[in-house]
Amino acid sequence: MPAKAKLYYNSACPVCRTGIAQQRARMDGLLPEGSDTIAWCDIAATPEAAVEIDKSVDQIRHSLHMVDEQGRLLVGADVAIAVWAMTPGRRWLGWLVGLPGIRQLARWGYNRFADRLFAWNKRHGRW
Repeated sequence: MPAKAKLYYNSACPVCRTGIAQQRARMDGLLPEGSDTIAWCDIAATPEAAVEIDKSVDQIRHSLHMVDEQGRLLVGADVAIAVWAMTPGRRWLGWLVGLPGIRQLARWGYNRFADRLFAWNKRHGRW
């Protein structure tokens, strides 16, 4: 079981790279010094890390993946909800989007957006 959450993302995607950079900066600015709550794993830099969660590199390119503190694998919108729940000032957003009904809608929306973003990145030769 991991001591802290580990989030797998793809920096080859400019949208993903920007979103992760903003989230990391927000957490770094709001959490006490040394509060390293998430281990960040860039699949573009370390594609071999995909085997840690038994996923393909393309699956991680398509959607965020995270192993939470309890060792559960989260994917897509569930990752965003979990990260917001860990972020001061955004915990309310994690709670709200995590509510039944809203969570299902968030998953649907995330998956549609991820499908289009994956195809757009592929068309632009990012992988």
